[in-house]
Amino acid sequence: MQNPSPLTRLLIVDDSALMRKLLRDIFTREPGFEVQTSRDGVDALQQLHRFQPHVVSLDINLPGQDGLACLSRIMVERPTPVVMFSALTERGASSSAEAMALGAVDFMAKPRGAVSLNMEKITREFVEKIRGAALAKVRRTRGLAQRVREQNRDAADCLPPVSFAQAANFGVVIIGVSTGGPRTLEELLPHLPANFPWPVIVAQHMPGNFTSALAKRMDDLCTLPVIEVVRPMPLQAGHIYIARGDHDISLSQRSQGVVVMPTPPSDDYLWHPSVSGLVKSVQRVFPAPWVIGILLTGMGYDGAAEMAQLRKNGAHTIAESEESAVVFGMPLELIRQGGAEMVLPVEHIAHQLVQWALKLPRDKE
Repeated sequence: MQNPSPLTRLLIVDDSALMRKLLRDIFTREPGFEVQTSRDGVDALQQLHRFQPHVVSLDINLPGQDGLACLSRIMVERPTPVVMFSALTERGASSSAEAMALGAVDFMAKPRGAVSLNMEKITREFVEKIRGAALAKVRRTRGLAQRVREQNRDAADCLPPVSFAQAANFGVVIIGVSTGGPRTLEELLPHLPANFPWPVIVAQHMPGNFTSALAKRMDDLCTLPVIEVVRPMPLQAGHIYIARGDHDISLSQRSQGVVVMPTPPSDDYLWHPSVSGLVKSVQRVFPAPWVIGILLTGMGYDGAAEMAQLRKNGAHTIAESEESAVVFGMPLELIRQGGAEMVLPVEHIAHQLVQWALKLPRDKE
């Protein structure tokens, strides 16, 4: 939902009195916010209708009704942009991945150790996430898992069987995505058929520890295998690779073939995993006509200039359309730079990838 008010109404939901105070202090010092707090899910749902927030910061761990149950009710009763605020643990990461599927648009890792001191380190990032989320569009949950099962049955014969000879000459699909990305990826990747012949590399802006949960969830939904890139590994046809959080990702041509690998985050880029860095790396390995680039929902401009140049060199490119984008920032920038061959809602992108894959060239000469 868009925010027409000059003040952004923020509801902070957290069971910790200290955390509620710290967050309230942060956002009351920031211009443009009106803040209310809740200590549990029951009160949060009351405030949802009484205070009518533009955005909600929601803790995963709440007494009684937990954060996921509260989020589900929010998306049914009054869909509102939600930023999950969870601990950087395996359970927190898994819960955050589930929260994204339920409709949360972003998440933030809670600081560990001396909380009041460590809050200072994340304040600016958290404020930016909340401001971005207030601009996001949200939709009621629509039974994704059932739709995926049904459409995958229909997609089984979309492509002819891929022989080893064809797969040996594969190109690559690269996807850049940020705010609202996990749920958007669930609208795209599970609809690629099991015989899709190109590898897919995803750079989703996300902190460390969270991409493993995202990859696992996507692997459960997709007919193609989904792998988090935590070490150098061969790039294989018909696989989906999720860049490791808080790292960049790159390709390298080795004697045994193309390798995909995590790399330390470069100071040259503002966001990580960097879409710009991924595009530059791909250009060093693959001829442009063998590349399909996609920019999905997200704040900012990561990857737009590089993907626009990729398009000029002969690659296929897609920008997600405003009608489906949670935040129409990154795809809009690609369109503005003249780099979008097509502008499509996310639910149409998988079909277009299949059509292009059917016409893949037989060699790279």
